[in-house]
Amino acid sequence: MRRALRRAADGRTIDQSEATVLLSARGAALDELLAIAGGIRDAGLLTAGRPGVVTYSKKVFIPLTRLCRDRCHYCTFATVPHKVDSPFLSREEVVAIAAAGAAQGCKEALFTLGDRPEERWAAAAEWLDAAGYSSTLDYVRACAIAVLEETGLLPHLNPGVLSWADIQRLKPVAPSMGMMLETTATRLWSEPSGPHYGSPDKEPAVRLRVLADAGRVGVPFTTGLLIGIGETPEERVDALFEIRHSAREFGHIQEVIIQNFRAKPDTAMRGIPDAELDDLAATIAVARIVFGPKMRIQAPPNLIGSEYALLLRSGIDDWGGVSPVTPDHVNPERPWPAISELAAQSAASGFTLAERLTIYPEYVRRGVPWLDPRLAAHVAALADPATGMAIEDARPVGLPWQEPDDSYVAGGRTELFAEVDTVGRTGDRRTDFDSVYGGWDEVATHAVSTSAGLAVTGSSDLLAGLQLASSDPAALLLPEHEAKALALLESDGAALDQLARIADDLRRDVVGDDVTYVVNRNINFTNVCYVGCRFCAFAQRERDADAYRLSVDQVADRAEEAWKVGATEVCMQGGIDPMMPATGYADLVRAIKKRVPDMHVHAFSPMEVVTAASKAGVSVRDWLTELREAGLDTIPGTAAEILDDDVRWVLTKGKLPASAWIDVVSTAHDLGIRSSATMMYGHVDHPRHWLGHFRVLADIQDRTGGFTEFVALPFIHTNAPIYLAGIARAGATWRENRAVHAMARVLLHGRISNVQCSWVKLGDDGTIAMLNGGANDLGGTLMEETISRMAGSEFGSARTVEELRAVAAAAGRPARQRSTTYTPFVAAAH
Repeated sequence: MRRALRRAADGRTIDQSEATVLLSARGAALDELLAIAGGIRDAGLLTAGRPGVVTYSKKVFIPLTRLCRDRCHYCTFATVPHKVDSPFLSREEVVAIAAAGAAQGCKEALFTLGDRPEERWAAAAEWLDAAGYSSTLDYVRACAIAVLEETGLLPHLNPGVLSWADIQRLKPVAPSMGMMLETTATRLWSEPSGPHYGSPDKEPAVRLRVLADAGRVGVPFTTGLLIGIGETPEERVDALFEIRHSAREFGHIQEVIIQNFRAKPDTAMRGIPDAELDDLAATIAVARIVFGPKMRIQAPPNLIGSEYALLLRSGIDDWGGVSPVTPDHVNPERPWPAISELAAQSAASGFTLAERLTIYPEYVRRGVPWLDPRLAAHVAALADPATGMAIEDARPVGLPWQEPDDSYVAGGRTELFAEVDTVGRTGDRRTDFDSVYGGWDEVATHAVSTSAGLAVTGSSDLLAGLQLASSDPAALLLPEHEAKALALLESDGAALDQLARIADDLRRDVVGDDVTYVVNRNINFTNVCYVGCRFCAFAQRERDADAYRLSVDQVADRAEEAWKVGATEVCMQGGIDPMMPATGYADLVRAIKKRVPDMHVHAFSPMEVVTAASKAGVSVRDWLTELREAGLDTIPGTAAEILDDDVRWVLTKGKLPASAWIDVVSTAHDLGIRSSATMMYGHVDHPRHWLGHFRVLADIQDRTGGFTEFVALPFIHTNAPIYLAGIARAGATWRENRAVHAMARVLLHGRISNVQCSWVKLGDDGTIAMLNGGANDLGGTLMEETISRMAGSEFGSARTVEELRAVAAAAGRPARQRSTTYTPFVAAAH
């Protein structure tokens, strides 16, 4: 205990064993622990510019439904259908509660509800169906919009376990969301005597995944612990460290709640003793030490009796939501204190009580990407622009929930596509380099595992692999031949030369000797993006010197210019610009088709598809259907990177889980929208990841047949943030480029006929080598290329037809123009 206290007092990082020891502090040791924690809290408040201020949110509690599919043994909030008047509050009831709060100066509408009740209770499913909603979450979204538009209160959503796609869809209607982790003790969920037994949504691994997905989407998120439900001290500390890990990875945890268990009558845990207040105080103090001065830590004031001073000594800086209008429906037997009482109790301990919004001030001031543009006006009406805190005398009024008319304004460095080859980029990194990508230390730790090399394969595997590549190439994807496939991916020297010859023979058998190309133009319509992909040097903040947005007319102009010089395709992709209206993607397609009806529109990565569908509030299928009707022909299979979520986290903060990429591409294929398939390699990956990626592509192609080509994309490292941070390696080697292109031909044999090499990334010499090792396609003339050039590619951004034909000739092969889908080019049609 003395050692742990001394280390904490000295500002040293404590480990889990030391944190566990500190939980047991009592008497003088507890006093010392609280003093340490209080000092850390005070330092954080000073840095935040509000010394001596403890915050709260003035809210209403909206119990949208008390039905739940879970069976938590301590809960009185969840009930059964015959004990409620209706499975759900009506929309009118929801708005009435919010309006009553607005009249009293409340600014938060806390939506609390059971998890997916329609999956357990027929009454809930029938109610939703009769009301025209597909799910509880669909109804939550509609009610949140109604509250925003009719009352001006800011929704904070607590709908339980959410998927990545769910969070994407709800983010535009709520400035913040939350879900208590409660505990990471799996046994409390899996064992019949545990408080969470029979509750599918309380599995700790599932809830930790929700925390990560909220971080990936960029939602200011509230989570915390429920202590005293049977967890051990070690398990309690483990939960704290798991939350800290997520907070460091994504920077999205806006507050941590430490809530003490209070037994309730008529529950299975009615005989369990309440968590002791000294135990609560010690846990809060340990949480403060673990999380440090920047984290906001909260304890509910209605569960602590009169011990306000004890909790303030422990290191809290927030009292949570307090309502002058509605009861705490989760703890109805324990009313919230009056705000005046809370202010008096805070003052007695030397603190000033101040009102905040449901989205914490740090995130208010940061704005995009944490706050969706459609919520900006609602938040701005209630927030002090200087501090991000609530304007206490502001009264919410309903405002339209829509994108601002002037949100997407064309301008900036719109000629960057040309200037990147002449003037160059302004700097080697965006202005928020140190914050947008998350904690680099966490990234580096994670990358160690993804970058670990393979065990050395034997010569017998290599020889057997070469034999199988000749006789039954696609069989190398089967698990029983994994060692052989990996040996080939690791091959070098004479063995790699032989692999390249095998791949080239397969190419000749499948597509002949013609080297194909398409005359096209890349149009990157905006580079404004706040996702924070760690490999990307293209994305810029709105105010960065190299940032730009093209108008719809400018995009159509570029498409028309391309058509006039012989292009048959435009390839359109852009940053995930939060100001891009939901209608903007279809508008771009329609404008091109109106200007140049026969131009093939190859546009929008799966990441753009998911984001736009979420913004529009429709399914991926419905959104792609709308784009197809607007004139979209095919989509690029970019944003694939490596289809392994561990690697994707390192590269992109997990912006688009592999499952979501697969869903978008498969749905597009099902709708008749074909796509390319890609893989970016040579960063924090290794050959086993490549093999897994090829297996995923093969599985999709077996189901849909929708891939037109495979495009190998070597990582361009020069200006990539993850390389500048010293984590990624300096791109793929010459050997790796040859092996990947050759193995793409071998592994995808019989499934994907066309293998494309990227002259932008490989240069002419590299391209010629790949054409002699399995590749058959050069891609396009491009006319402009910004993404690779911003990353530091040295091979230009455009090629003429003559230059592409010269590359083919240097490889000893004839060249032939093709369409986007690899049908022969017909000049008369153009």
